[in-house]
Amino acid sequence: MAANRELTPADAKRVFRRYWWILPISTVLLTVAGFVAVKVLPKKYTSQTMVMVEQPSVPIDYVKPVVSDDLNHRLATMQEQILSRTRLEPIIEHFNLYASERGRVHIDDLVERLRGAITLKPVEAMQGTGPHQLPGFYITATFDNAQLAQQVCTEITSMLWQQNARQNESQAVQTTKFLDGQLAEAKRKLDEQDEKLAEFKRRNLGSLPEETQSNLGMMMGMNSQLEANTQALSRAQQDKAFNESLLGQEEANWKQRRTGGTNADSADQQLALLQDQLTVLLSRYTPDHPDVIKTQSQIAELKRRMAEPVKEVAPDPNAQAAHEPPQVQTLRAKIRQDDANIANLQRQQASIQAQTRQLQGRVQSTPMVEQQYKEMTRNYDTASAFYKELLTKSQNSTMATNLVHQQDSEQFKVYDPPSFPEQPSFPKKTIFVGGGFGAGLALGVGILFLLALTDKTIHSERDAEHYLKLPVLTVVPTLAVAGLNGNHAVVSRKEGIFS
Repeated sequence: MAANRELTPADAKRVFRRYWWILPISTVLLTVAGFVAVKVLPKKYTSQTMVMVEQPSVPIDYVKPVVSDDLNHRLATMQEQILSRTRLEPIIEHFNLYASERGRVHIDDLVERLRGAITLKPVEAMQGTGPHQLPGFYITATFDNAQLAQQVCTEITSMLWQQNARQNESQAVQTTKFLDGQLAEAKRKLDEQDEKLAEFKRRNLGSLPEETQSNLGMMMGMNSQLEANTQALSRAQQDKAFNESLLGQEEANWKQRRTGGTNADSADQQLALLQDQLTVLLSRYTPDHPDVIKTQSQIAELKRRMAEPVKEVAPDPNAQAAHEPPQVQTLRAKIRQDDANIANLQRQQASIQAQTRQLQGRVQSTPMVEQQYKEMTRNYDTASAFYKELLTKSQNSTMATNLVHQQDSEQFKVYDPPSFPEQPSFPKKTIFVGGGFGAGLALGVGILFLLALTDKTIHSERDAEHYLKLPVLTVVPTLAVAGLNGNHAVVSRKEGIFS
């Protein structure tokens, strides 16, 4: 068959009829080789366990867990810690692993071999459970001894469970301790802000923004009191002036009587003054008021004295001065009372004016105090909000730590204990024998294909045209005796090709 041409089904059929024995030979040989490899290669046994991740018994809506990072990341971290040299070297010593190689191989190489014999594989989460919901993971240990594989797998599982418990508790305790420290510091700052705010309120009492309306109301009341006080003071001063004029007249009359005469002009003036006083009293009081009645009686008494005839009385220089009449004493007492009343009203007026000035100062200083008060209130509110937030987190962390101590938080649970491998995981008989069979079959087919490609004989008109580069003129059949069938010869016809 000529080279560099396409193979046809007829070519494949012809090669297969000629070399069919190659397929069974190659298949049998490689199948036997796979079976021998299963018997000869060193056995490896794999022990496996499945660890499930149990969620907290208390919903996270009530108690938020302290350990909230991705479980895949935590598992990778714990794997690095457990598969470290400090953890694996004691396992090598405890189980006497690689005893025959201790003196010839460095301990780091043995640790690396043990690390390669241990694998952690996450369990695939069901669809819809979320990207961070890792249901569990597998732990496998592969060794040349089934019991040893089971023991190492059990030890690694125990170490992983203890590491997770210690890590959760340590993180919970450290978080709670840190939050307690921050909470104490936040409370100290809040107390400082509270003390500053209280001191500011004491120092600016009356000038605070919320007291502005009350200050304005008090100012209006003070103005009303000041106005009433001013009117009362004016009336008291008028009463004093009136009583002083009456006192002067009474003293003049008293002196006139002592000298034995009556001054008509003085009596008329006194009568006019009494009548004016009566008019003023009637404008302020009712006719039944004691002062009105008293003044009326004084007017009547004065009129009576003015109507009496004047008697000439010789003065007695040796006689002692008589006591002042009751009218004069009464007027002097009224004047003293008026002085006391005026002094009291003046003191009240000064006090009201001082209070008014104080209220005015408070109202004027309110804008500046309000700005400072807002700044201090803002600092206090910020410190209070931060303290409340830390308090909530600290309480949640304390509850989460209690859950960890009570083993009610997220934890690992061994769902399947480490298995005891009864059959070796390597080499697998089915894989090796089946692989040898498939490889032998593929090898036989490949050999037949190579034979078909390397066959340069001519078997058809197409081969002749392709190989000789000449057109085919005719095809001559050839006869050959293939064998005898009784007394007759069996003749087969073959075609010959001529160019």
